[in-house]
Amino acid sequence: MADPLSDAEVEAQLPGGWEHDGDEIVRTFEFDSYLDGVGFLSGAAGLAEEAWHHPEMTVTWGEVEVRLTTHEEDAVTGKDIDLAERFNEIYD
Repeated sequence: MADPLSDAEVEAQLPGGWEHDGDEIVRTFEFDSYLDGVGFLSGAAGLAEEAWHHPEMTVTWGEVEVRLTTHEEDAVTGKDIDLAERFNEIYD
């Protein structure tokens, strides 16, 4: 298990483009088409599975919203921050 981060720790470690929303961190990634978003979601799902972490991801035309939290802790942990950074890397 991972230790919950305080609100101040989350804010200090939050990767670019992400927002802190209660016990989650959230980002909406933007794309030029639905299929580009689906491609990103597929890659992100692979990274999440490797990390044994399962975010909520919603795909719509031109957008993929990702919500990360560590369910066992009902809080944001370092696992969430790490995965958010990896998602940013595949997006850029």
